[in-house]
Amino acid sequence: MTLRSSSRYLALTPEALEMVDAIARTGSFAAAARELGKVPSALTYNVKQLELALDALLFDRRGQAQLTDAGHELLREGRRLLQQMHTVAHRVQRVATGWEPELAIALDGIVAPTALFDLMESFYALEDAAPLTRLKLRNEVLNGTWEALLSGAVDLAIGVQPPVSAVEDIQTAVLGAVKMVLVVASHHPLAKMTGPIRSEVLSTHRIVAIADTAQHLEPHTFGIQAGQDVLSVPSLAAKLEAQLRGLGCGRLPEPLVRPYLASGRLVLVPTEMPTESSHLHYAWRRSAMHGRALTWWLQQLERPRTRQALLDQHAQGLF
Repeated sequence: MTLRSSSRYLALTPEALEMVDAIARTGSFAAAARELGKVPSALTYNVKQLELALDALLFDRRGQAQLTDAGHELLREGRRLLQQMHTVAHRVQRVATGWEPELAIALDGIVAPTALFDLMESFYALEDAAPLTRLKLRNEVLNGTWEALLSGAVDLAIGVQPPVSAVEDIQTAVLGAVKMVLVVASHHPLAKMTGPIRSEVLSTHRIVAIADTAQHLEPHTFGIQAGQDVLSVPSLAAKLEAQLRGLGCGRLPEPLVRPYLASGRLVLVPTEMPTESSHLHYAWRRSAMHGRALTWWLQQLERPRTRQALLDQHAQGLF
């Protein structure tokens, strides 16, 4: 190995790879500098030094910072290397202490957040866990929750739809079912209709739907009819707000809308279709060497009371 080729390898530090990733994500050196806590001039200098070491132009600096072909290749491989380094560090600390340095959890938007925060509070109360394991929470929707687990971005996914068939290396367990009811604001046109409403009538009214967060898996949609106007929102909280304002109809978890039905702000829409229930699971990697943190969370999820709380405690708080 020559001195020059050795310097190329030495330039590929985790900090350098994270720097390239930040510039690519934010689209500018200035925004990346703010994210990384650096001054723009220092970031520009570091990028130039990396380009000199690699003998390759990584960014087209005309207008927004755009990756060149070489930059795209470095980013793709760099992200893979960062994940591998993270995994190695994760395993070393887990072997040394039994506790993972980080536990990432994907929570589907349909799951009640209050119960999750109760679990986090109990976790941080453990004397030997809190200083060693950082919790990282992600909000996902539908196939986006599966994708987070399958890609290795998270260690545990709560609220996933049941898989159509067995997924290699993934273990699932039943979380439970949540009743989904079709509701509208009291001033919505559908609120004034009586008797079971036909699907062709519903299709003439705007539906509010939460967008699937999947980037690579095929996104799922539920209850949307051909040609129906759709208001797409990012979260359950946004869907509830849109329906309270009369911007559309849609199915929501019954525990979430219970107080709004009682106050009259929302009303049930009778339909020809039977009331639906969303059957949910939680999932984790079967082959993973479980650390004590994941083991603790799985033990909590085995408790019927915990599972029920994750399905019911909607009205007390939302993300």
